[in-house]
Amino acid sequence: DKVRTWYFEKGVIENNYYLVVGRFVPENNYEAMIRGFMASNSDKDFVLITNVEENKFYDKLRQETGFDKDPRVKFVGTVYDQDLLKYIRKEAFAYIHAHEVGGTNPGLLEALAQTDLNLVLGVSFNQTVAKDSAQYWTKETGNLAHLIDQVDSLEDVSEWGQRAKANMKQNFTWEKIVGEYEELFLS
Repeated sequence: DKVRTWYFEKGVIENNYYLVVGRFVPENNYEAMIRGFMASNSDKDFVLITNVEENKFYDKLRQETGFDKDPRVKFVGTVYDQDLLKYIRKEAFAYIHAHEVGGTNPGLLEALAQTDLNLVLGVSFNQTVAKDSAQYWTKETGNLAHLIDQVDSLEDVSEWGQRAKANMKQNFTWEKIVGEYEELFLS
């Protein structure tokens, strides 16, 4: 019931949306993602799971991009129910990841584990994490829109999902991470 209710209330259809989940801050490149998606020819939705209530950044982006005039762009609030969030990620056509500050991002790991097709900002640490299991984009004008237009008509993206899950199993297990820390500490 909670799944059906969420999709109905948000006006979203399974496997017919690009997804972003994350903190709504400028350094996570929301402007680049919104502009890139809006410039694409996709008829899918762009679903943003984030908290934007009483947010000056939200107001600024709305004024500068006009995303509120594009019915495909849907800010749907937050989702704290982890089972529901996993399902939403799994049923996304693609996940768009745009963090460029930091290191191994938990949101990227979750996307790789749960979403088949991941469109990832091509900075070094994202590439180190996702390896060949994602498609990469840059903040150059038109780059993300072009990538979305390229992948939008793909009927089967499961091969990308298989690569992502294999990458996760090989490189991001507790056993491997703990073993690497143990090796580091003992050296």
